[in-house]
Amino acid sequence: MDRAELAMVLRTARSRITPAEAGLASGSRRQVPGLRREEVAQLAGLSVDYIVRLEQGRGPKPSEQVLGALSRALRVGDADRDLIFRLAGADPPQAGRIPLVIRPSVLRLLDRMADLPALVLSAKSDVLAWNSLAAGLFGDFSARPPAQRNLLWQRFLGTGPDRLVMTSAEEADHAVDCVGCLRTVQAKYPKDPGLARLITELRTGSPRFDELWRAGRSGRLRSRAATIAHPDLGALTLDCDVLLVPEADQTVVVYSAAPGTPAAAALDLLRVTGLERFSPL
Repeated sequence: MDRAELAMVLRTARSRITPAEAGLASGSRRQVPGLRREEVAQLAGLSVDYIVRLEQGRGPKPSEQVLGALSRALRVGDADRDLIFRLAGADPPQAGRIPLVIRPSVLRLLDRMADLPALVLSAKSDVLAWNSLAAGLFGDFSARPPAQRNLLWQRFLGTGPDRLVMTSAEEADHAVDCVGCLRTVQAKYPKDPGLARLITELRTGSPRFDELWRAGRSGRLRSRAATIAHPDLGALTLDCDVLLVPEADQTVVVYSAAPGTPAAAALDLLRVTGLERFSPL
């Protein structure tokens, strides 16, 4: 492990990212460019002290899970991710594993979608990246532990309010599709340890997921209309389109509304308010 070189690479990568690019609120005026250590720690699900020690070249050897979380939080490409792994004395992610690092071109696309909520999902529905409008629509993803930034985990094991509004029939069909998607992914990545952990946790913690899993059906993500219950703006019915990134086996999910509709006006307001909550008078 080359602690000094790893520390320099991590500091440099942190300085290149703005809060908006990471889907975070900008907050007060900043003394230095890039993200604060506290923000990297929040995005990666690590302690601030751990980030400080790594950036000062005195931290312990990070695990592969920690290195993957740091690479995603710092939004590095494949080459820089592999460099971080090697400097930490670890082998880069192997073939046959679900790709969890986003291509720089996809990140640029996400950054340009300033007027539409957008998410980047892994093959197993991890929320890998999001823009500030998506955080305003669904809540602050960075406030959740990384293991819970997964749409299927939130669907079957989450304890917070579900902002998706569906009829009973829609909910049943959607649940079947969700579980079927994961079964399809398992057939493609049978040796991925993160996928195996997720499936075990879902089958153990959710009887309904386990019942649907044992049904053995496949599935896929679909573009559809979605109604989201925002705590301040009310119910917004939006078009939800799924854009595939085949080489990375990832998807960009984009929400939009037809011009002149109440939902479009609500999105305009959300661009201004972001993650801010309205206080009752």
